[in-house]
Amino acid sequence: MRILRHVMWILCAGAMTAHTGLASAQPVSTGSVQAYPNKSIRIVTSEIGAGNDILARIVAQEISPPLGQPVIVENRGATMASVSVSKALPNGYTLLLAANALWLAPFLQDMPYDAVKDFAPISTVSNQPVVLVIHPSVPATTIKEFIALAKAKPGALSYGSSATGTVSHLAGELLKVMGDVNILRVPFKGTGPAMIALFGGQVQMSFPTPSAVPQLVKAGKLKALAVSSLQPSSFLPDLPTISASGLPGYEIVSRVGILAPAKTPVAIINRLNQEIVRALASTEVKEKILALGSEIGSNTPDAFRKMIADDMTRMGKVIKDAGLRGAD
Repeated sequence: MRILRHVMWILCAGAMTAHTGLASAQPVSTGSVQAYPNKSIRIVTSEIGAGNDILARIVAQEISPPLGQPVIVENRGATMASVSVSKALPNGYTLLLAANALWLAPFLQDMPYDAVKDFAPISTVSNQPVVLVIHPSVPATTIKEFIALAKAKPGALSYGSSATGTVSHLAGELLKVMGDVNILRVPFKGTGPAMIALFGGQVQMSFPTPSAVPQLVKAGKLKALAVSSLQPSSFLPDLPTISASGLPGYEIVSRVGILAPAKTPVAIINRLNQEIVRALASTEVKEKILALGSEIGSNTPDAFRKMIADDMTRMGKVIKDAGLRGAD
């Protein structure tokens, strides 16, 4: 209840915040860097009430006191948020909180920004894997058994996923590539409808987030085989990873991080990173993020940059090889 009240408070506080324009273009002087911050900071993210919005408000509330300035969350559509920040003045007062789609969407469709050249990574905030789950009627209890079954019956098994390019979709495509299996994708308008289809046996597998899986397994509605991260999930600590279960190196995780416009001074990037990492180390913040079904994922700007590059190289190839394009 305490976490729920907190989430509702930050949502209400955000709803009362008036939308204002982004900073007007002007030179970033050495003096302004030394005085940073001397006015409010804006974190731009997706629609109000979405998971990224709540994450942004948790971070904003925590870093505001040590920075000595208000940190305001501004809500826009995901693409609009990315475009607006890519064009903002690189002075540390306009930031972006976004997930993998920021750097993977350009592989699926033309985007009005360059995911590498237009942004300066600051830190990741959270990581959220997915879990490979199957219908109870499927005769498999491990990844190896499932892959053997899929090889024995090419095209007979299907997986439900949400929109093109989402983690639940790319998890299935990565399994097809690394497992060398022919399984069919059935797209739905969200994870919920995909799970309903799985419960009903219309599809044989899906990739939900870990937080809901224990209850569904206990209720006998599905079997959980493995988690998509390289490390076990805190929600399912006894469940093996796909990587350790027969597909070494398999990893797909929904990563959420904070970035600034490209050419933001390194001193400002480092100051923001310091405060974000400090905030995410708080036990209270960890509990709030775990309540959202995610896990803490702070790191350095260089580590975040490398993570993005690795993700683009690996998943970009999967997207291209699968011929994925556009949205459902």
